[in-house]
Amino acid sequence: MHDLVALLEDTRAQHFLTGEQLLLRRGQIGTVVMIYDGTTFEVEFAGRDGRAYAILPIKADKLIILHDTPEPAAV
Repeated sequence: MHDLVALLEDTRAQHFLTGEQLLLRRGQIGTVVMIYDGTTFEVEFAGRDGRAYAILPIKADKLIILHDTPEPAAV
């Protein structure tokens, strides 16, 4: 939960409030807000103002987890 992820391919969505059709581009960053079965995740996409513009289920193979801290390397 709450992992930052990026899309691996363009994905169609509807705007969370207006219903307007959106095209989320490859590399678009979102936050995991729910885990369904380990293969599908509910991802929220939000603007810089923090307001969600799309929330949709996405299969794990269509996402990459983004890391912001390094891990120690094995010697």
